[in-house]
Amino acid sequence: MKPVAATLVLCLIGVSATLRGEQMKAEPGSKATLTLDDVRMVAPALEKYTRGLVLGEIWKRPGLSPRDRSIVTLAVLITRNQTIDMPYYLRLALDNGLKPREISEMITHLAFYSGWENAVAAVAAAKDVFAQRGIQADELSAASPKLLPLNEAAEAQRASRNEQQFGAVAPGVLQYTTDVLFRDLWLRPDLAPRDRSLVTVSALVASGQVAQMPYHLNRAMDNGLTQAEASEVFTQLAFYTGWPNVFSALPVAKEVFEKRR
Repeated sequence: MKPVAATLVLCLIGVSATLRGEQMKAEPGSKATLTLDDVRMVAPALEKYTRGLVLGEIWKRPGLSPRDRSIVTLAVLITRNQTIDMPYYLRLALDNGLKPREISEMITHLAFYSGWENAVAAVAAAKDVFAQRGIQADELSAASPKLLPLNEAAEAQRASRNEQQFGAVAPGVLQYTTDVLFRDLWLRPDLAPRDRSLVTVSALVASGQVAQMPYHLNRAMDNGLTQAEASEVFTQLAFYTGWPNVFSALPVAKEVFEKRR
């Protein structure tokens, strides 16, 4: 069972319209989210932080686009299987410019990085949102698209390094890492390499897998994520994964940043 406060924070972005004095209007077939009045009845201080800090400041910070903030937040919710308010965040992501095929690819990608059942749970939430928005099959990512070009030299180096470290430990894992992840999944075209890296880094922080961060944060920056944007990603993540997960990741980020200079 998740703590009440943590669950409430995840739900509260859905009340942004109330801050403008408007009545929340759910889409047909969607479930209503908590209102600030609901939160105030349980945790007045949480309502204050939600109104003034999360809604009034964090989502409006200029260091990261609303689209990128939606990518980061959705990656956290899927990784941690936090589906209570996922429909709202899916609608917000679409409103912030994410395409249905990009959300489809995010869910597929996270099956490998956060586990199959977490992805399936996200499918259940997205199915209803896509139906409400009238999203059709031709707007989704193809099952077997033409893949992006492979950087043969970089992939050979990665595979060789893993083979030396773990070839005698789990050859099956290495086989699928090469054949499925890096020669297929990472080359699928409907999620840009930068965005795919952003999803992966967010998932690693959300699940506390900081040992995997150096490779993937470097890859994200090679794929176009700037240091300023990466820094702001950690600010967004602090509110959606908690301060301990972010502070565990910051020493890794610091080392990556310094080495890249």
